[in-house]
Amino acid sequence: MSDFNQPLGGNEMPRFGGPATMMRLPTQANAAGLDAAFIGVPMDIGTSNRPGTRLGPRQIRDESRMLRPYNMATRAAPFDSLQVADIGDVPINTFNLPKNLDIISQFYDRVLAEDCVPLTLGGDHTLTWPILRAIAKQHGPVGLIHIDAHADVNEQMFGEEVAHGCPFRRAQEEGLLDANRVVQIGLRGTGYAADDFDWCRDQGFRVVTAEQCWYTSLAPLMAEVREQMGDAPVYISFDIDGLDPSVAPGTGTVEMGGLTGQQGLEIVRGAWGLNVVGGDLVEVAPPYDPSGNTALMGATLLYEMLCVLPGVRRRD
Repeated sequence: MSDFNQPLGGNEMPRFGGPATMMRLPTQANAAGLDAAFIGVPMDIGTSNRPGTRLGPRQIRDESRMLRPYNMATRAAPFDSLQVADIGDVPINTFNLPKNLDIISQFYDRVLAEDCVPLTLGGDHTLTWPILRAIAKQHGPVGLIHIDAHADVNEQMFGEEVAHGCPFRRAQEEGLLDANRVVQIGLRGTGYAADDFDWCRDQGFRVVTAEQCWYTSLAPLMAEVREQMGDAPVYISFDIDGLDPSVAPGTGTVEMGGLTGQQGLEIVRGAWGLNVVGGDLVEVAPPYDPSGNTALMGATLLYEMLCVLPGVRRRD
């Protein structure tokens, strides 16, 4: 018997039964004794268009029942390598968005104090800012691999500095990011001005637009990203709208011409060997995809993040 928690297998319990946890893993109340933890942040009061991401963590967990423990493509065996559990949801205040900054960061302070790597099920993208506050307390300014249709560096939205379009401007202003190790992949769509992405470039971020990704493998790009990131800590933030809406329609702010599912996998798998200290998958909004396929894409990408964490063995 393994000493590590194992997902409940489909031959032990039908996939439509069993616990509605991430990959049907065991749960526990906190991160004690864990190497990695799945955490939900059921929040959508930072959204600017269609709401619904408060329901994202629950549907991601539900659709994750399709995932099996071994990664047949990369040979990663995370559940032979790490102690992993689902530790539930952050108890957010659904009526006070600014108050959630402290609620979230304090929750993650406790997770990181256990030397546990957090993998987050979102939830709107506002949540990444307070998570990065906790990450930076533990690791200092971190490199960032950010996959998204949008740069999320607005100075404000309707006069507010706390919103899902602002987290990476706030993180940069607070010194949470190592700007020379920030890569944003998949940015696209219409804008308010020709220089909408220039603030990112002016900070030293590398911007890889969606059009630069069309018709090509992203494996060469990720080889460059690995060299850029080096051995220092890296955080992965994947907005599901980075994928094209033909692949992932269940999100609030869709943009045509995004990444393919295969390219999403190439990006996350391309982080293998990096010092990944956390990751999130955000902006899954179940009301706009009754099939559940968007949530399944999100669950799969979170599993792939688990597979590239330091310490995960790969089978020969």
